[in-house]
Amino acid sequence: MTEPLRKPITPGFDVQAQKWTVANENLHAISPSMLTVALIERAFDHGLVWSADALVHQWNEAKIIQYQSESYIDSAVLMPLVKRDDEIFVLLTKRSEKLYHHPGQISFPGGRVEEDDINPQHTALRETFEEIGVPTQAVTMLGQLPEFYTGTGFLLRPYVGWLSNTVEIKTDQVEVAEVFQVPLAFLMDPANHRLHHAIAPDGNERYYYSMPWNGYFIWGATANVIRNFYHRVLAVVQA
Repeated sequence: MTEPLRKPITPGFDVQAQKWTVANENLHAISPSMLTVALIERAFDHGLVWSADALVHQWNEAKIIQYQSESYIDSAVLMPLVKRDDEIFVLLTKRSEKLYHHPGQISFPGGRVEEDDINPQHTALRETFEEIGVPTQAVTMLGQLPEFYTGTGFLLRPYVGWLSNTVEIKTDQVEVAEVFQVPLAFLMDPANHRLHHAIAPDGNERYYYSMPWNGYFIWGATANVIRNFYHRVLAVVQA
């Protein structure tokens, strides 16, 4: 993702060390056997009635008020899904440690909307090609998840799409240190979601989600996108 205007983390604030509870109250895991291509595609039917994650929604509402008096940067990301051997995976990237902002953090491919971009979806696809070498024709778009404001000054528009499982990943090593895939079943089990409650050095309360997996600490905006994706798929299961 293109570098943000402001650093997202207060110096000295370790996001991984903060207290947390399991974020699965009144929520259920979506069985791996139910996570099929058909189910995911139904989750993006235009007529589906569902509700975004409550905490993400509250965060967004507060930021909307804040950004009435502050500028923000339009941006977009792609949540890439890959089907392999009858299982669905989510593709994620680890940002280069050489970057000044967000070094080593886990993210989806994406970045700011440039002047020549047709629309934010075009931005997400362009950035995906630039960061991990996936051409537009190798992506089948499913739809968009709710936009939200990040703590780093972005208005983020997340898109979801299928990646061809034969596509070759070619990373931009300046921005991307690593590309990896997480089983969707792991992310669709809220027993694997953590809700952190912390007091930052500036005295402000912070709540945020994380989904640690195999040594990767998935948190912040990336975790919010996954959390909303979970609620959207859950609405299909419960319909």
